[in-house]
Amino acid sequence: MRTLQQRKRIVAGASIVLVAWMVSTASADPNRATAREGKAGFKTLFDGSGLEGWEQKGNWVVEDGAVFRARRGGGITYKAMKVPNDFELCFDWKVAQGSNSGVYYRPGQYEYQILDNKRHPNGRNPRTTAASLYFCVAPSQDATRPPGKWNTGRVICKGTVIQHWLNGKKVVDIDYSDPKWAANVELLRLRGADLSARGAYVHLQDHGDPVWYRSIRLRPLGTSETLDRSPITPQPISDEIRQAERKKIEHILEQHKRRAKAGK
Repeated sequence: MRTLQQRKRIVAGASIVLVAWMVSTASADPNRATAREGKAGFKTLFDGSGLEGWEQKGNWVVEDGAVFRARRGGGITYKAMKVPNDFELCFDWKVAQGSNSGVYYRPGQYEYQILDNKRHPNGRNPRTTAASLYFCVAPSQDATRPPGKWNTGRVICKGTVIQHWLNGKKVVDIDYSDPKWAANVELLRLRGADLSARGAYVHLQDHGDPVWYRSIRLRPLGTSETLDRSPITPQPISDEIRQAERKKIEHILEQHKRRAKAGK
């Protein structure tokens, strides 16, 4: 029989299985998966030279080994593979000054926010800053690099747990079945997320601004893999921001009413 100390070491070892993949191996080609990533089951969604498997309207191009939003036309979606129910998605991103974009990974409004926090108006509300679960959960800290510099994003979903990582730091960790997140979950529901829905495609948002993506990889999570659930605290939301959120919710609900009326 194992001692208590031995059991603690085993649990600790299991809890860092997924953390290890944050550390990228230096490579001349950031779009080429390492042998270790391949062994872990990562599939590369963008090879740095073409956009095979991606659907768009021609406004996204390959520039210097990155997917670049060059002009108006809408987002770009990877249609060659659906997002697994439990998964790990990794990607690099960078923005121009004042830019806004997002990475969608489940049906509805599950969005990993991409933003220049310092210059875009969304930077005023922690719940809409870079790496937030947009309009739902604020990141624990601003871990962004300046515009023009590459950031590393990571989304992990397993069961009812959603995690966002930024530049090696876990900044969002929510179990939406936990009652303590009820108010946050309601914000996400009002925005249009069906928490039980699965089977979406990876989608990169066109929000009208220059944005670049590379090193886009996706893998299913095994049932035996354990998440790092070390506690983190979202950045606080001021009363002024909460009031602005209420006005936004009123606007969203009014839009829903207009659409429902138009559909009759």
